[in-house]
Amino acid sequence: ASQSQGIQQLLSAEKRAAEKVAEARKRKTKKLKQAKEEAQLEIDNYRKERENTFKAYQNEVLGSKDGMAMKIDEQTHRKILDINQRVAENKEAALKRLLDVVYNIQPQVHINYKP
Repeated sequence: ASQSQGIQQLLSAEKRAAEKVAEARKRKTKKLKQAKEEAQLEIDNYRKERENTFKAYQNEVLGSKDGMAMKIDEQTHRKILDINQRVAENKEAALKRLLDVVYNIQPQVHINYKP
């Protein structure tokens, strides 16, 4: 009977130990999950901070997108006006040259022609 009682004590001790190990594993898993969530939160906060810093730098160096668009539109408008002015100035001369070439044909026999 004493041997049976000792075996029962060992089995119950083993069962309690297994429960403690399982409980410790659960706590460990919970702590790892919590640490992972905290790390992800820190990463997200850092990413937001860096994005804000970059946006501020971008606005400082490049100016706002609206400002850049306005500058580009202004430059394009100036170039179009300049091109239109040059076309107006050179239109008559270009037409005269073109018509001179068309009207003043010099007929010649081709160099490969053999009579």
